[in-house]
Amino acid sequence: MLHRLPALVAALWWGSLTTIGFLVVPMLFAHLPSPMVAGNMAAKLFAAQTWVAVACCLVLLLVSRPKQAVAQYPWAQAAMVFILGGLLLALLTQFGVAPRIVARQDLRLWHSVGTVMYVLQWCCALAVLWHTLRHDLKPSSAASGPDSA
Repeated sequence: MLHRLPALVAALWWGSLTTIGFLVVPMLFAHLPSPMVAGNMAAKLFAAQTWVAVACCLVLLLVSRPKQAVAQYPWAQAAMVFILGGLLLALLTQFGVAPRIVARQDLRLWHSVGTVMYVLQWCCALAVLWHTLRHDLKPSSAASGPDSA
């Protein structure tokens, strides 16, 4: 069961990004009484999404290699750049872009930058999910040593 954890965590990360960014936030702007109310709620949801992304990335990093092994699992070797990239994008969006949007500083620019970074994070999460499902999730004999059975 533990060998399926990376795919479950990657699915949680990608699914939460998809749900918040492409379903919930657009519905806020369509159904709440004003864009300001919708924007404030969206900011809170995006902040919560950042912590979901950080938690998922940290779990993926922690389970990326067998205990006492030097080599990573095959899925982790293929996905590592996307895990780190998605983590960096989430943090940069939350602490670099979001404060400028909240301060209403050049809104068109910072909304555009934030949107591009969110979509790139979504692509990173999708790539991680793809790699966790594509590769054999059980440790290879070379990566885990003779005690892996």
